[in-house]
Amino acid sequence: MARRNKLLLAGAVVAGVAGLAWAWQANVFRANPAIDYSGPLAGWDAWGNDPGGSRYSPLTQITPENVWALKPAWTYNIGMIKNPPEFSSPTLEGTPILAESRLYVCSGGGRIAAIDPETGKEIWGAEPKSDNFSTYLLSCRGVTYARDAKVAEGELCAGKIFAGTLDGRLLAFDSATGKVCQDWGVKGVVDLKPDLGQYERGDVSISSPAVVIGTNIVTNSRIADNIRTDMPAGVIRAFDIHTGQPTWSWNALPPGMSDTADAPEGENFVRSTPNSWAPMSADPALNMVYVPMGNAPPDHFGGDRRGLDYYSSAVVALDGATGEVKWHFKTVNHDVWDYDIPSQPVLFDLPTAAGKVPALAQATKVGHIFILDRRTGKPLFPVEERPVPQGGVPGEKLAPTQPFPVNKAFIVRDPDLTEDDMWGFTPYDKSKCKEAFRSYDYKGLFTPPSTRGWIQFPSFMGASNWGSVSVDQQRGILVANTTQVAAIMKLIPQAEIEARTKAGERIIPTKGAPYGLTMKPLLSPFGAPCNRPPWGKLMAIDLKAGQVLWNVPLGTARDQAPFPLWFKLGVPNMGGSVVTGSGLIFIGATSDQYIRAYDIKTGEVVWRARLPAGGQSTPMTYRLKKNGRQYVVIAAGGHKFMGTKLGDSLVAFALPEGS
Repeated sequence: MARRNKLLLAGAVVAGVAGLAWAWQANVFRANPAIDYSGPLAGWDAWGNDPGGSRYSPLTQITPENVWALKPAWTYNIGMIKNPPEFSSPTLEGTPILAESRLYVCSGGGRIAAIDPETGKEIWGAEPKSDNFSTYLLSCRGVTYARDAKVAEGELCAGKIFAGTLDGRLLAFDSATGKVCQDWGVKGVVDLKPDLGQYERGDVSISSPAVVIGTNIVTNSRIADNIRTDMPAGVIRAFDIHTGQPTWSWNALPPGMSDTADAPEGENFVRSTPNSWAPMSADPALNMVYVPMGNAPPDHFGGDRRGLDYYSSAVVALDGATGEVKWHFKTVNHDVWDYDIPSQPVLFDLPTAAGKVPALAQATKVGHIFILDRRTGKPLFPVEERPVPQGGVPGEKLAPTQPFPVNKAFIVRDPDLTEDDMWGFTPYDKSKCKEAFRSYDYKGLFTPPSTRGWIQFPSFMGASNWGSVSVDQQRGILVANTTQVAAIMKLIPQAEIEARTKAGERIIPTKGAPYGLTMKPLLSPFGAPCNRPPWGKLMAIDLKAGQVLWNVPLGTARDQAPFPLWFKLGVPNMGGSVVTGSGLIFIGATSDQYIRAYDIKTGEVVWRARLPAGGQSTPMTYRLKKNGRQYVVIAAGGHKFMGTKLGDSLVAFALPEGS
């Protein structure tokens, strides 16, 4: 008994010491810092803060030295989606914008709300009904504000909030009251679908915010992947901000084709052209809209595309007044890997020996970042075409070369995998991963698709996704978060699909193509990625020197593995980052439920906080009053397909009042 009591006492002492250590690290005993009110004020005007999507804020009240004291200031719940389809992921991944001293945000189900930015209380809410049939991602990344110069200040719809829906409509609301702008479009609505000819439910949706250029509001739309080869056109369209009348449209046709000459009888557009689903950006000074393009259908077989993939996986610059193509840059040639461009083109001024050059950074699923002159599309860092593996299925003709950044700093994926890169927590799962690696084709990046199945690395999720990158405008630093996970892909001959589907196999049909498709992450029996960690990274690149400053694991295994297996492995992530003038990077995105702050100089984590659900979103920050606080706001909505907890919270953090 005495021995047992001694052991209990020793355990209590150890636990007490550990508790004190935790309390010290968590700053429990530190006095709150004094708040500096002398710094700049700043809002958050657009999805990426500015029209060019830099995700940079000049704010300095929250610093690497005082960020440890951040506390939740308010939480707003926008509401969960009721009865979502079983196969879908209802998400709250929107980044709020700030206009007219109000925050505006949308939920995955399409609810739009205006919120007091200092209290989190709802000012107004609108819930337009949307047909979400066949939509596997119930997402709305953000809304757009526009000031209608033809409406007097204070009148209804002088300020407009534009929001897209998952059934392909663009809506306009009065920014002050949430009332529908009845004089815009048809009673506040422009439906994109009727002009597209034949379509089915679920074919067309809008998940990314429109952009404003001049007097136009420009929207893209997501066309459903791998459903059929005959799909509606992926048209980019502009509408008058005041009336909602169409001003121009651009269909991604190759040279020698036109909608007038080649569209089906009775339809306005050539069908099955590449769409654009990711956020666009704009440069008002150059009057250009920058469009990140998807693929012509289907994603993984290009033998029947009839040249319609000319603009696939390209960033395209359009004239904001006419929709005319000014230039385009292909990031993947003849894409049959679903390596479409998933992220907003980010505009910034590149410091050079000859002065600042208007530049554009395009992150890609491949893990290549291309730095281009946004006036011309010409690379500002060298790009070369390199030979890639050949072969593939009958009827396919792969591109012999692919574009690669010459500077390795702009290749943000890990090197090609080998069997030695297969990893496990134990010898058992490691051996199973090696066995899986040997069971499929793999020739490195751009392995040809096959009916045997191939390993694709990076996966269909990409090294980069819609979170894009951030650019510190003052320091000339680009910040990128990446996912380093492989996938198993397999083409399934159409003749086999029906029987295999009846047997329980989940196959994407791609009707009209010679093949359907199966796809899944390359995981161990324990559910962890088979390739060695880190599976998620955060990195900083000096844009002037073209050098990596640091590259660190992003996230832990918490919320995906039981205690005590909460290792700092770096985990898959979805969302983006924000950079501040004080030298902080704020990011959620990870599969653990944290938002973190990093010191941009060192890559060190200087603060983190638990979120009520997964933070698969991009934060934003603002400070409105001279004696007011700086807020950092993030949506915590989770993501079903990443295995994170679902929620409906918008959470704001700030330094404690009275500091």
